[in-house]
Amino acid sequence: MLSFSFLLALLNDMFFAMIPAVGFALVFNVPPKALKYCAIGGALGHGCRFALMHWGVSIEWATLGAATLVGMIGVHWSHRFLAHPKVFTVAAMIPMVPGVFAFKAMIALVEINHRGFTPELWAMLMDNLLKAVFIIASLAIGLAMPGLLFYRRRSVV
Repeated sequence: MLSFSFLLALLNDMFFAMIPAVGFALVFNVPPKALKYCAIGGALGHGCRFALMHWGVSIEWATLGAATLVGMIGVHWSHRFLAHPKVFTVAAMIPMVPGVFAFKAMIALVEINHRGFTPELWAMLMDNLLKAVFIIASLAIGLAMPGLLFYRRRSVV
C-alpha cells in the first residue's frame, strides 16, 4: 500500500527532476514542442528511480530500470512525433547523472593528495567512484536498450 507521505515525496522528486531536464533540453536546442516531453521523461525517469530505491533496489539497478523506461518511452514518442529518440531521452537522463557521488570521489582524491593516504579516504574514494561509474554505465545501457531490442537486424538468440 502506498502511503501519502511516499506519494508526496515522489511528486516532489518528479517535479524537481523536470527542471534540469527542461534546462538541458534548452541547452541542447530541443524544439519547443518537445520540451514538455523532455520534462515528462525526466520526471518519469527520476520518479521511477526514486520508487525503485524506496522499495529496496540499489541506486545502480534502479538507474538502469529508470533509464530503460525513459529510453522505451522516447522511442515511442519518436515514432509518434517523427523525431529522433535522442530528442526526448538525452535531456530526460540528465537529472539522474551521479554528480554527488563524483563530487565526493574527487573530494576524497584531493584529501588523499593533501593529507596523505588513509584507508578511510581510499575507501571513500573507491566507493563513490565505483558508484558513479556504475550509475553512468547504467544510464548509457538504459539509453541504448531500445536500440538493442527494437532495431536489431538479426534475432537475439
